[in-house]
Amino acid sequence: MVRHPAFSFHISHFQASDWVQPWPDSDEAPLRDFQENSNHENGSSQCDIFVGKWVRDPSGPRYTNETCRFIEPPQNCMRNGRPDSDYLYWRWSPRDCELPTLDAPNFLNLMRHKSWAFIGDSISRNHVQSLLCILSQVEEATEVYHDEEFKSKRWYFPGHNFTLSVIWSPYLVKADVFEDNDGHSSAQTQIYLDTVDPIWSQQYTNFDYIIFAGGKWFLKTAIYYENRTIVGCHYCPGRNLTELGYDFGYRKAIRRVLDYMTKSSHKPLILFRTTAPDHFENGEWFSGGTCNRTEPFNEGEAGFKDVDTVMMNVELEEFQRAENVALKKGIKLKLFDTSKASLLRPDGHPGPYRNFQPFSEGGGDGDGKLIRDCLHWCLPGPIDYWNDLIMYALSH
Repeated sequence: MVRHPAFSFHISHFQASDWVQPWPDSDEAPLRDFQENSNHENGSSQCDIFVGKWVRDPSGPRYTNETCRFIEPPQNCMRNGRPDSDYLYWRWSPRDCELPTLDAPNFLNLMRHKSWAFIGDSISRNHVQSLLCILSQVEEATEVYHDEEFKSKRWYFPGHNFTLSVIWSPYLVKADVFEDNDGHSSAQTQIYLDTVDPIWSQQYTNFDYIIFAGGKWFLKTAIYYENRTIVGCHYCPGRNLTELGYDFGYRKAIRRVLDYMTKSSHKPLILFRTTAPDHFENGEWFSGGTCNRTEPFNEGEAGFKDVDTVMMNVELEEFQRAENVALKKGIKLKLFDTSKASLLRPDGHPGPYRNFQPFSEGGGDGDGKLIRDCLHWCLPGPIDYWNDLIMYALSH
């Protein structure tokens, strides 16, 4: 295995003022009203919305499992019997300004006649379901497409002619994956690092807004290809191949995706979301890891795991490389750093409540084992605030 030196992670976050743009073919009145209200509340349009802390919020969640039908069972912590509810009464508070909650009517008006895509793995799916739950309190979306495995989906808001998609592409580049829904592999994944995944690239010109992210899939065993030739692998014992490490594959994939987007004549607004840290303690998901905390961390109480630090450094370096090209071509490419806020919420995961009543007789995963989910987020839960960050950024 390749060993990595210690890394430090410092992001030059974008400022809210970077987002002042004319938005053609949209109703500007609700956006203008939102801007005026936000500037009045904050006293300034300059704010790093990604640095702050979680503060108590007695108002509670904006939806429940009874008012939103888009929550999938593994994230439906309320229905599955999670006994505590304190995790629902916190909100993200940036250090230098107030963060308004997403105004669903204004957001939908801003998205009128537009199309948005979430591209990535199951965290992207988790995120789009959160946004659907918030928006459905104003207008119910209709599912108009799903793939055979129900991993890629598309919804339509008829009252606003707004389309919202989630596209399953865990590696972002082309990959042959031989894995069932339980995570059991019959062969090693083959990743083609120089070819973007056609599942999203063939639709790329359809989207006005894109948020994409890589993630933990790059930690899995994989064979790397370039120019249709094997160049090495990550964790492939027994194969006479060069061990290149997961960071090699991740960097190559992110660079290829950003190159594709910055060289395209199509110019959507692009958010590159940073990695989602997990909160497994005393093991990993496959070795008895748990996440039993019931309150957020304070700033400075928790640090990133080595793998997350490596991934975030790759993300920052590749973003900075692509940013200059994007600026020259007039492409709106921004780093969307949810990592720091997410790190401080070890209490927001399903844990054992990814299953219905996991501690009852017959509960758990059906084989006598109880696997915790300390990566995805309960809905409602902390991930809802990622949407507030999106709205704030779009509105400034």
